[in-house]
Amino acid sequence: MASEETRTLKSTTNVSGNVGSSAASDSPAPTGKRTGKQPEKASTHAWTTRLLVLGIVLAALNLRPAITSLGALLEEVRDGLGMSGSVAGLLTSVPPLCFAAFGVMAPRLARRFGPATVVCAGMVLITAGLLIRPYIGGTTGFLIGSALALMGIAVSNVLMPVIVKRWFPDRVGSMTGLYSMALALGTASAAAVTVPVTDALGGSWRSGLAVWAALAAAAVLPWIALVRHREASSGPEAAGEQRSRARDGADGTPAPGTPTRARAREAEQARPVLRITRSRTAWALAVFFGLQATAAYITMGWMAQIFRDAGVSAGTAGLLLAVTMVMGVPLAFVIPRVATRLPRQGPIVIALGVCGLAGYAGLYLAPAGGAWVWAVLLGIANCSFPLALTMVGMRARTGAGVAQLSAFAQSTGYLISIPGPLLVGVLYQHSGGWGLPIALMAGLMIPQMAVGVLAGRDRTVEDEAAR
Repeated sequence: MASEETRTLKSTTNVSGNVGSSAASDSPAPTGKRTGKQPEKASTHAWTTRLLVLGIVLAALNLRPAITSLGALLEEVRDGLGMSGSVAGLLTSVPPLCFAAFGVMAPRLARRFGPATVVCAGMVLITAGLLIRPYIGGTTGFLIGSALALMGIAVSNVLMPVIVKRWFPDRVGSMTGLYSMALALGTASAAAVTVPVTDALGGSWRSGLAVWAALAAAAVLPWIALVRHREASSGPEAAGEQRSRARDGADGTPAPGTPTRARAREAEQARPVLRITRSRTAWALAVFFGLQATAAYITMGWMAQIFRDAGVSAGTAGLLLAVTMVMGVPLAFVIPRVATRLPRQGPIVIALGVCGLAGYAGLYLAPAGGAWVWAVLLGIANCSFPLALTMVGMRARTGAGVAQLSAFAQSTGYLISIPGPLLVGVLYQHSGGWGLPIALMAGLMIPQMAVGVLAGRDRTVEDEAAR
C-alpha cells in the first residue's frame, strides 16, 4: 500500500509548480541547441531545491512554539492578565479553533497565489502575532495576537505536506520525516528554553514570549527568495506555470483536460464522484484525528501547569513538557515506516493508547515522584499524530482520494478537538484540583483507541464512498 501511495503521488503531482522549474528535473534532458543551457538549469534547480528544503525546515520549526511557549508560562500570563481558569482554557482551545477556521482557506489561497506565497505570508503572520500579542494589552488583545499567529500556522500547516508531495514526489517519506522532525524539534525547544530565556531577559513573560518572533522572522527569508525567484521567471515555462496553477488544485492534482498519465486521469475522474462522508473509515479517521489532537493540545497547554501545581519548579516543568514533545522526533520516523508495513494499524493504536493511559495514571497518583516517566509515556502517546497522517495516505487509493480524505479528517478533527482544552480549564477551576481533568483525559483515550482500530482496517475510502 505504501508503494502504491508513492506511485500515485508521483503520477498526480503537477510538475509545473511555483518554484521555478524545481519539479521539472524528472523530465528528459533537452536536446539539440538547448544542450548548452543544461549546466545553468541544473545549477538553478539545485539552488531552488536547497532553498526549498531550508524553507520547509524553518517553517516546520515555527508551527508549534506559539503554543508550547505559552504553555510553559501560562501561570505568569494568567497572573499578568488576570485570567480565570475558564478563560485560560479558552486560550488553550484557540489553536484547534484557528486551525479549523483558517485551515480551510489554505487550498483556495494556494490556487489563487501559489503555495509558496501563502506559506511566506503565513510566516509573516506568525512573526507579527508573536511580536504583538504580549504587548497589545489585556486578555482580548492577547487573544487577537494569538489568533493572528495561529492563522499563519493554520494555512502553513495545511500547505506544508502539499508542498512536500508536490515538489518532492520521489522523496515523500524522507521529506515528511524531515518536516515532522523539525516540527517536533520546534515544539520541544519552545517548551524547554522559554522559561530560561525569560529569566535571562529579566523575568518578563512578555519578553519570553515575544522572543520567538525572531525564529519566525528567520523563516520568512527563504520563502521571500522562493517567491521572488518564481516572479522573476519568464518565458513559456513561467506562462505555463501560471496557467497550471490557475487550473490545478492546491494538492497538485491536474484539472480536467490536462494531459496526464492513465493513473492521474483515473484519480481526476474519481474526484467529483467520491462522497467522503459516506465512508465509515473516513469518519473513524476524522474522530481519531480529533481525539489525538485533543490530547495533544491539552498536553501542550496544561501539562506544565499540572507539574508546577505538584511542586515542580517552572524550569523543570518546561523541561518535562519538552521531553514529551521531543519524543516525536525519533518516533516520527519509526511509526510511519512500521505502520506502512502492516495491513492493519490497530496494534500501534492500542500500544500508543496504553502508554497514554499509564501516563495519565501516573499524573494522578504521583505527578512529581515519577514526572520524567509520565512525560516520556505521554510523549509516546502523542505520536498518534504521525500515525494519523500515515493512515490518511494508506486509506485512499488515488491522489484525489488522499487530498479529500486529508481535508475531511483534519478539518473535522480540529473541530472535534476544540472543546477539550476549554473543558479542562473549567473542571480545574471549579474542582480546585487536577483529579477530574486527568480523569477526562484518560476517559477520552478509550474512544480514541476504538476509532483508531476502525480507521486502521485494511480498506479504502473510494470503495466505501462508492457504495
